[in-house]
Amino acid sequence: MALWPRLQSREMADTLYLSLWYPNLRLEALPDKLTAVLGAFAAHGGESRVYAATVWPVSWSEAPVFQQVWGRRITVGGEGETQIGAEPAAAVESATELLHEDYAYEFQIGWNLWEFETEDAGPSTPLRSAQDDKQIGRWVRGPRLVRVTGYGPLFDEGAYEQDGHIRIDLGTDGPFLEEDAPLDQVGARHVEENVRQLVELAGAVEKASGATARLLWSELGESLAQRLAARLGVSN
Repeated sequence: MALWPRLQSREMADTLYLSLWYPNLRLEALPDKLTAVLGAFAAHGGESRVYAATVWPVSWSEAPVFQQVWGRRITVGGEGETQIGAEPAAAVESATELLHEDYAYEFQIGWNLWEFETEDAGPSTPLRSAQDDKQIGRWVRGPRLVRVTGYGPLFDEGAYEQDGHIRIDLGTDGPFLEEDAPLDQVGARHVEENVRQLVELAGAVEKASGATARLLWSELGESLAQRLAARLGVSN
């Protein structure tokens, strides 16, 4: 069973992916590429340790042949923060002991973003509309789990050609738009920080792993840049 259910539909948000390709990539080189990508997160808002790894045979419809959960960072009262989880190199080594051309290797790692948490202000009244209600809340910076997946060349009938040799599932595009949040000075600054962090992470994983092509795309084919421009336009 997947540790993090795959998003098959959406109400308001879209799902963002970052795909990376490498020229003439040999399967034996995939672990090094995965280690480099996972290792780049810590310098760009992410965590330094991997939460979990899953190995999928043949296609996504098959049951995993390997699954390991190392856990997340925890805070021990009065003693500071204790790190648990696996170093990227160790996590990749464990998962890729089963190195096959028709396997996919999925890793979960934390990535911190600003998100707007709405608060329940009670039912609407003639003096306070439903639109006002949904804008009551606060900005919180915290981790979301993202998935980094390396594809064997024969997995899911050559899915790497479209999805990339490595695909990063960044989760929903909500933190980069926050369409339910008031885009005041504070909100605009947090959204801008999230977008800048996304751009810097994309450049970092490309450089660290030696990718020759990268593509930021969405599940529904919508452009994040266009939606962000529209969002800013509505607020002005």
